[in-house]
Amino acid sequence: MKAAEIKNNVWNGILIGFIVPVVPGLVVWFLMQKITVLKKADLLLIACIALNALLMNYFFKQNKDNIARGIISITFLWAFAFFFYKVF
Repeated sequence: MKAAEIKNNVWNGILIGFIVPVVPGLVVWFLMQKITVLKKADLLLIACIALNALLMNYFFKQNKDNIARGIISITFLWAFAFFFYKVF
């Protein structure tokens, strides 16, 4: 699917911003559980969230501002979830 085909609304951005970090996040989580060297490699989870920054930049360049706003909104929620994971 091309960026031009995606409707420019915040809900699409929230959906994209939620799904994109989940897929690599699950892979990283699995690797962190199975490989002892990676047990404390929490920065890998941050990298999964950082994928949203790349997407946000892409959608801003495509003049899809509402999608980018949705992505940044959900990125803040992901960052809060990571903070909660690290503290508790």
